[in-house]
Amino acid sequence: MNELSFPVLYLSLLVALLTTAAFFLVRQVLKTRRVETRLNELQSKLSKEKGAAQDHYELGSILLEKRLYSQAIARFQKALKSKDLAGEDNTALIYNALGYAYAAQEQFDLAIRYYKDALDQQPGYVVALNNLGFSYEKKQLITQAIESYDKVLAVEPNNTVAKRRVESLRKRMVPSS
Repeated sequence: MNELSFPVLYLSLLVALLTTAAFFLVRQVLKTRRVETRLNELQSKLSKEKGAAQDHYELGSILLEKRLYSQAIARFQKALKSKDLAGEDNTALIYNALGYAYAAQEQFDLAIRYYKDALDQQPGYVVALNNLGFSYEKKQLITQAIESYDKVLAVEPNNTVAKRRVESLRKRMVPSS
């Protein structure tokens, strides 16, 4: 190898690395810009008119991503009160999102209530069952958490989250001799 090959190789590697980093940076900036634009559109629309349940749910979801939990809760509650809320699946999604927002604020009693409401609407809702199990765990209600994860596994036998959590909880419950 001649003496120019190492610097050329090094520079090529550096350019490739910087190009990759720039790609991911631009992609993230565009995604953030899209979300912020949609957030502004929804806030503007809902400040001028009542809005549909879908609009309140979408705004609540964006606020949830931004970790603005109390604002998200208010939007989800408005979505539930909306007269155009169609279908049990939509209602279950909103109840689950409310439960998630409360769980994120460590208000697990309220989270459990809303997860149960979601399951009343859609009994086999795996995400709500997993979230319910998590909330039970946080409240140290191990038996209920295991029951919740078992229900997940009855619907989705290969659910990795439920498998991992139920195994961990069962190990904790084994009495020491």
